[in-house]
Amino acid sequence: MSDTAPKQANKRGTARLAAVQALYQMDVAGTDINDVIGSFQTFWMGREVEGDTYLPADHQFFRDIIQGVMREQQRIDVAVDRILADDWPLRRIEAVLRAVLRAGTYELFERPDVPAKVIIAEYVDVADAFVDREEVGMANAVLDKIAKRVRAAELGEAPKR
Repeated sequence: MSDTAPKQANKRGTARLAAVQALYQMDVAGTDINDVIGSFQTFWMGREVEGDTYLPADHQFFRDIIQGVMREQQRIDVAVDRILADDWPLRRIEAVLRAVLRAGTYELFERPDVPAKVIIAEYVDVADAFVDREEVGMANAVLDKIAKRVRAAELGEAPKR
C-alpha cells in the first residue's frame, strides 16, 4: 500500500459523511433510495463537485448504512425516541441531525465489527460539520446512551433498559 492510497478508515469516514448527506436528501427531498445511492456513488464520492473535492469512500459500507437505515428505520426511530425527551421526539429534530442519529444507531445495532466508541466518535465528527455545538453534544449523548443499551458488555457497562 502506498502512502498516497486512502486508508480504509478514511474511506469509511467518508462513507459515513456521504450516508448522512444521502439520508438527509431522502428525508427532505423524498429522493428514492436507489437514485440517491447511484447519484452519490457516480457523481460525488471521489469526485470534484462545484470546486470541492470529495474523498474516495467505501461504496459497500455507504450502501450498507443507507439500506440498513431504511430497512431498520422503525426500530431505530423507536430506540432514539426512547432517549429523547417526550416533548421532543425524533421527528421534531432537524433533518441533518436526524440522519446522523439514524445512521449512528444503525451501526450500533448492526455493525458489531466496528467498535462502539469509533461509531460514536465518527458520527459526532459528522454532526460537527453540519450542526451547532449544542446539537453535536446531543448527538454524542444520544448515541452514547444507545451504545450503553445495545453494547453494554463491549463498553464495560451493566446492561440498561
